[in-house]
Amino acid sequence: MAGVFAHTVRPVMLAASRADRLRRAVERSSVTRKVVRRFVPGDTLDDVLDAVAALRDSGRYVTIDYLGENVTDADDATAIVQEYLRLLDALGRRPETSSASSHQVQPLEVSLKLSALGQALACDGDKIALENARRICERADQVGVWVTVDAEDHTTIDSMLSISGDLRVDFPWVGTVVQSYLYRTPADCRDLAAAGARVRLCKGAYDEPTSVAHRAGAAVTDSYLDCLRVLMAGPGYPMVASHDPAIIDAVPGLARETGCSTADFEYQMLYGIRDGEQRRLADAGNQMRVYVPFGEEWYGYFMRRLAERPANLTFFLRALLERQ
Repeated sequence: MAGVFAHTVRPVMLAASRADRLRRAVERSSVTRKVVRRFVPGDTLDDVLDAVAALRDSGRYVTIDYLGENVTDADDATAIVQEYLRLLDALGRRPETSSASSHQVQPLEVSLKLSALGQALACDGDKIALENARRICERADQVGVWVTVDAEDHTTIDSMLSISGDLRVDFPWVGTVVQSYLYRTPADCRDLAAAGARVRLCKGAYDEPTSVAHRAGAAVTDSYLDCLRVLMAGPGYPMVASHDPAIIDAVPGLARETGCSTADFEYQMLYGIRDGEQRRLADAGNQMRVYVPFGEEWYGYFMRRLAERPANLTFFLRALLERQ
């Protein structure tokens, strides 16, 4: 069943995430938008702050993504920066924030997509994205919130690694995301581990060609565990971003093998997925962070979540039938 989903359903869902006509139809549907709240708590700053408060009350850490990507207008990129600054100011008023430059783990974090900050602009895109990301990091440092730079499709990875590396010069706590399904990722993990970076390791959510990425689930999982071993053996801070029970079960053994304590790494899962497992990990004394997206540009994110696991798509279809 999993193989059929991966080779037939998943590519269709990922293609649908880029289909403008379908996007408009889905966004107009009040029924769909209600179901989306399982994965995206809302469109507004108040919506996400309510979700943050509930997650923090349960002992979980939080990373927040203001949804948007592939921005092709400089003014739109500037508007997204302003939204992040508003978000950071609001997070800075929470009691648990401290200097982001301190060595302690920060319970609050924001995630950035460089394509939302101008990376895709035809002229000086990388430069503009770096400048915009630096503005966000400066504010984050002031209010005591971490920043992680998200990975997108394989064509942007070199740019993302360069920009996140530049940011780490002034903000050593800036995190970087790598995706285990890319063939290049084990080498990237060795470089990042040697640099002592914070690294979020995920499997990958884009429809990449076989020329650059593993397509079989077992190969992606094997690569993930190999990469995680490299990260845990280094001086950095691995972030285990996975819902896969096989990976979660393997983590304690890898931690013992590499001498990591529960303070040396964290688990990460998406908002609305495996909530019970998130609570179990947090209650057992692990550092558990939840990735919380918000904003009006939820369609692409939502479709990629449906494409990740058969259980997500099943939940969506069942909820639609119930609401009908």
